[in-house]
Amino acid sequence: MKPTDFAKRLTDFFSSYLPGQQGLSVNTIKSYRDTFSLLLVYCRDVKGVKIEKFTLNQFNGQFVTNFLDWLETERGNCARTRNQRLAAIHVFCLYVQSEEPGHLLQCQQILAIGTKKHSKPHISYLSAQTLKDIFAKPDLNTRRGRRDLAILSVLYDTGARVSELIDLKVRDVRLDEFPIVQLYGKGSKTRQVPIMRKTAAMLRDYMGENKLAAPQMLDHPLFFNNRRERYTRPGITYILRKYSNDAKITPHIMRHSKAMHLLQA
Repeated sequence: MKPTDFAKRLTDFFSSYLPGQQGLSVNTIKSYRDTFSLLLVYCRDVKGVKIEKFTLNQFNGQFVTNFLDWLETERGNCARTRNQRLAAIHVFCLYVQSEEPGHLLQCQQILAIGTKKHSKPHISYLSAQTLKDIFAKPDLNTRRGRRDLAILSVLYDTGARVSELIDLKVRDVRLDEFPIVQLYGKGSKTRQVPIMRKTAAMLRDYMGENKLAAPQMLDHPLFFNNRRERYTRPGITYILRKYSNDAKITPHIMRHSKAMHLLQA
């Protein structure tokens, strides 16, 4: 079966344009991929069009508008999530219009679709006492408890995004006189974050206990699960909620907490 023009352009978009010409991070590309995975599900299950037969001619302003409405009404996506999906589609259209001039008008119609206004969420944070209570709960008599406390301490002390935390490797930690952790953020940007000596001592013990100090372990995930694989976002969230007894708390709140405590200091 001959591939469609949509299939070709979407493949090139993810394999060459985003990582090569745009230099986007792996996490950003994954977010874009999620958008188009949903779009193809909508194409197949709602519009009744076989994915392998979907073409650029069918990818127009009305199709995208209906897809966005479906995200909100059928999948319960909020306006913020809907806008994120639209942003990914806009980037694809900017790419297509330069590669397929015959579809320029379609692309411009899609690019004209605006974002929806939404209220900014209230940024909550944890009080110093709440954090103290959370840090006191892991059982330090167990290996798992010591690991969990190390994870929570680094998450708070560095103000890291959860994606930055789970991407940490052993080589990203320096535990000398001036201990730092190197984080890899959005857009492949790196930053070195000083950590408290108490956190450094905890990390040193954790790395020794888990045999991470050897030179051959430099590229091993700093924090890993029972299969020695790096943690996932849900895994870190589970650890935090386990000790906070709050089903709504997220790792991002730790980031906000660190920022607020620095302002209050």
